[in-house]
Amino acid sequence: LTVRFLTRRYIGEYDHQAENRYRHEVLVDGEPILFEILDTCPKTDEDLPTGETLHWADGFLLVYAITDRRSFNFVRRVKQMLCCDTPLALVGNKGDMVHLRQVSTEEGEILAKDYECWFSEVAAAEQVTQVAEAFHELCREVLSVRRKNKQSLLDRMLGNKSAGLRAYSRGKSDSALPKD
Repeated sequence: LTVRFLTRRYIGEYDHQAENRYRHEVLVDGEPILFEILDTCPKTDEDLPTGETLHWADGFLLVYAITDRRSFNFVRRVKQMLCCDTPLALVGNKGDMVHLRQVSTEEGEILAKDYECWFSEVAAAEQVTQVAEAFHELCREVLSVRRKNKQSLLDRMLGNKSAGLRAYSRGKSDSALPKD
């Protein structure tokens, strides 16, 4: 999925056993965005992301294969490790292999609803636009959370919003006061 997003090509011989970091700039809604992607590759079902990875990322694209029930269950376990306000998107990959499906679309939709996140099923082998949209949606969610956090910080600095903003009126400075 990551390689498809970065190169717009499908590479069947991609090494799924190596963890890789990528930097890639794209336009999201007309704005240039620099993606820094850590493409993890758990070797076993017990190989969960490290605390360092969980704190490094601004958001998570949780990907499972619709042809692999274990990958779906793995995504559930990873989500339990995440902070509740961490932006994420849920993607079921291998949508072109419905004849081997082990995870229904409805299960993915229900899980996304539970996680309160965006959901899609894609076929990385066939769908460039849909794969890119998954990354773009996650980016939109990250930016939305950043804006909310920035506004929340401003509200805390200015005090309670319900009290309204008070105008600050500057008086005469000490230098303008009469000298004794």
